[in-house]
Amino acid sequence: MSKRRQVRERVLQGLYAQEVSGDDAEFVLDNIVRTPFGDDAAAARFAEKLFLRGLDVREEADALLAVHVRNWEIKRLALTDRLVVRLAVAEFLHFPDIPPKVTINEALELAKAFSTEKSGGFVNGVLDAILGDLRDSGRLKKAGRGLVEMTPNGGRRKRSSAGGESPASD
Repeated sequence: MSKRRQVRERVLQGLYAQEVSGDDAEFVLDNIVRTPFGDDAAAARFAEKLFLRGLDVREEADALLAVHVRNWEIKRLALTDRLVVRLAVAEFLHFPDIPPKVTINEALELAKAFSTEKSGGFVNGVLDAILGDLRDSGRLKKAGRGLVEMTPNGGRRKRSSAGGESPASD
């Protein structure tokens, strides 16, 4: 298992603990999120930033989620699914170096490991729709490796920072 996957799992556990207990974010960071990464400063920094961004996007992520779940109240959805969506929205909006495909794949793995039998499909569908909304609104700012896609005719296109496509430069 990759170190980033371990971080995401630990951050999910921290968000769950914070949501259920109402404990202060710093307490959760010190006792749950950073603990397993000891000497690995990069993993600890990523864990802290992802946890705090996950808290920061809570209302926004829930609002995006609400748009795509019709006839359901957000509070009735599995808490773990909501938290996985929050993590993914945090990565979409605040981690420009993480490709959206990686974020969605990691979210699916978290949902499969920590939530219900049907959570993988639910999370996949909702995140795909949210990603489209963020691209359409120009809020998705991604740069770097993994953001080059193939066009239907086999040519390469590079995603612009606003999520549109432009010809790739070699």
